[in-house]
This record gives sequence, structure tokens and C-alpha cells, in this order.
Amino acid sequence: MNEFDLVVLQEDIVDGRLKIGDVGTILTVYNSGQAFEVEFVTLTGEAIAIETLLTHQIRPVRSSEVLAVRDMMLQEQNES
Repeated sequence: MNEFDLVVLQEDIVDGRLKIGDVGTILTVYNSGQAFEVEFVTLTGEAIAIETLLTHQIRPVRSSEVLAVRDMMLQEQNES
């Protein structure tokens, strides 16, 4: 996986904002691919989070996959 590749999150992130299946973009590759700084954004380009993730936490997107939509505002309301 390289800078600017799209990747898929393989596990929920502890703070609850990011979920399995969320798609992000690699910004930085650390230690020859042992860790990655990944940015997650809304469909309109608003940054949600930038996380440093390990190899087992993300995977490359597959050409057969299609994007889905998850509303962050609805999720926050349901958790309240």
C-alpha cells in the first residue's frame, strides 16, 4: 500500500467515529509499510479523522467493491 491509495478499515476505531468498511486515503507510509497515516473524509470532502493505523487494520480496496453511505450525524444521534 502506497501514499494516496484508497484503503478499507478492517476494524472499528475505539472512539466510535470510524467503522469497519469506511474508506480512507493513505497520506503517509511509515517504516516501509508497517504503519500508515490515513485520512477519512465525508463525500463532500470534510475531514472526519486522520488516524495512524497498522497493516492489519486496513486493506486495499478491491476493483469489485462499491461505496456505501453511512450518515455520521444519524450515528451520533442514535448513540445519545
